[in-house]
Amino acid sequence: MKTLALALSVLATSAAAQSLDGVATLDVLPGWRAADGTHMAGLHITLAPGWKTYWRAPGDAGIPPQIDFSSSDNVASARFLWPVPEVFDQGGMRSIGYDGGVVIPVALTPQAGGAMTLSGMLDIGVCEEICVPVQLPFSLTLPEAGARDPQIVASLVDRPLTASEAAVTGATCAVRPSADGLTVTATLTMPQAGRREEVVIEAGDARIWVSEPDVSRRGDQLTATVDMVHVAGGAFALDRSGVRVTVLGSDHAVDIQGCSAG
Repeated sequence: MKTLALALSVLATSAAAQSLDGVATLDVLPGWRAADGTHMAGLHITLAPGWKTYWRAPGDAGIPPQIDFSSSDNVASARFLWPVPEVFDQGGMRSIGYDGGVVIPVALTPQAGGAMTLSGMLDIGVCEEICVPVQLPFSLTLPEAGARDPQIVASLVDRPLTASEAAVTGATCAVRPSADGLTVTATLTMPQAGRREEVVIEAGDARIWVSEPDVSRRGDQLTATVDMVHVAGGAFALDRSGVRVTVLGSDHAVDIQGCSAG
């Protein structure tokens, strides 16, 4: 629990900080409408030189991003397609994110035909020597037609491989009780993703804290063990189908969704 307490301390310090003018800006890239009616837009975050922001699973030293698009019009659902992040060392703890900015593609499903307006608020943490929470409002009416945006396309290309594309032939999660929650060991049968491999495990529930993993590889088996603790304390059930394992390798990244009993 020492790591969890330290992570919560970092977040508390960050949340108490005041945002700085000009550190981060947000633009909505209008994108284009696909033949099936899906609209591909983008959130373009630009950061001041030397500043970083965080991936959807930011690591113990990071601040998780929150995206509220509930004030949008004619939007039934939105799927945020995060490009491959970098891994940083931040005060001896691992953080995961982007240096200088990022374009996050957004696949939007309309409620009906006609124009769509993407509107809401993006809450992110940005860090240089200090960490600062920033709120960035956004709103744009999206065209019913439009050309493919090269910035969005580039971020779509810079995505993790799927399990099938990366030749993952097995993904199991062995679960055992621990003093504070659960210890979970994910075993992946897959070729190496590069000389260096970082593993991120997400529980599929934002209320469950997941530790930085202990990672080892033997042949074609990559093993990562984490502790999971519910923020409310006490026992909880883990839905293996919601577990998400991302391998960030020096050659490529791999996104593995769900695991079987190990």
